[in-house]
Amino acid sequence: MVVALESKPLNIDGARGMDITAKLAKKEAIMRNKKQHRSELYGKHYTEKLPKNAPDEQSAPPHDEMPSPSGSCSNGQQSHMQYIETRIRDGNLSSVLAQMSQDSSSSKSNPFSSQTPNLMVISLHSCGNLLHHGLRSLTLNPSVRAVALVGCCYNLLTERLAPLPGSSSSKLRAPNARLNETSSTCDPHGFPMSERFLKYKHAQGGEGIRFNITARMMAVQAPRNWTQADCSSFFTRHFYRALFQKVLLDKGVIDEPIARAHPDMTRDNTQNPGSNQSGKEEKKKEPIILGSLRKPAYVTFLTYVRAAIAKLSNSPSHSGLVAQYLATLSDEEILSYEKKYAHKKKELSIVWSLMAFAAQVVESAIVVDRWCWLREQQGVKEAWVENIFDYGISPRNLVVVGIKG
Repeated sequence: MVVALESKPLNIDGARGMDITAKLAKKEAIMRNKKQHRSELYGKHYTEKLPKNAPDEQSAPPHDEMPSPSGSCSNGQQSHMQYIETRIRDGNLSSVLAQMSQDSSSSKSNPFSSQTPNLMVISLHSCGNLLHHGLRSLTLNPSVRAVALVGCCYNLLTERLAPLPGSSSSKLRAPNARLNETSSTCDPHGFPMSERFLKYKHAQGGEGIRFNITARMMAVQAPRNWTQADCSSFFTRHFYRALFQKVLLDKGVIDEPIARAHPDMTRDNTQNPGSNQSGKEEKKKEPIILGSLRKPAYVTFLTYVRAAIAKLSNSPSHSGLVAQYLATLSDEEILSYEKKYAHKKKELSIVWSLMAFAAQVVESAIVVDRWCWLREQQGVKEAWVENIFDYGISPRNLVVVGIKG
């Protein structure tokens, strides 16, 4: 028996429909008074239009459509699938196991007929910390005997360790309160899981392996699957966004990165001796999160800028800045930016490609951390990682397996 956990009822309904298509469940036969049903759908005059010799379609007393009980087919036989609506927040599955036991109590093939059933937790492309919760279910639930989990969306992982003192990565981008907050959450469910990664000693001092949001975003890239057409479109979009950021910076819509705005700051964010100190606190501007635009916006840089300004003008937090700084931006000025910085597109493409080719290094480190965590658990007898998909079909193809003794 397979028990599926899902947080959205709409997805559960869709999955049940697929079960019928795959013949894992039978479609429920609905008995109703067809005349009454059609008159309710099409109006009370529907039956008056029927021929006088129309046969009586009543096949059973009318009743509402009733869904099949969870885990059962319409013919009374036990289904292969059972669905439980829940949201997994940690590795403790006691509430889920209790519901599984309750829903299966009437079945002859009840997997809970023994005091300690043998269960296996499986996930396909679990986003972010969800895979960490699945791994921890192996040690937190006696009935879970094995796990086989495929991860995805490493950018959604939280960070267990705070940034190292003197880290300069935040100086290379514009101030962003959201990124600063997420990088210092110290979430116990986040990366890294294993003690080996957590206590790794750095030659320059400090301990612990960290991957910031940029590294984790790179880990989901699949450069071996890129085509020439994909690259051309992809790098054009990135070039337009980077060039638009330059426009926003020159017009005063956003703040400069710390390293550029304050060259007298040292790595530990302290003022260099002898530097000018005005003592005035400058008001920080909110970072611009533009998001995606419609496909026609990417035809030229001019269409991109106009579409971006139109979108920002509808944003309550940015409409004032757009009206103040970008209202007078002419087409000629926009085109001059594209002409002046056109050669930078190649440089951006090279740098982005080099970052993307590090994707498998970061992904491998994240997967090894999960494998190390399994090896560190006393109750786990076997643990390994292997490829289960062709990379061209699914680049996230590494399954982490753990089995209790």
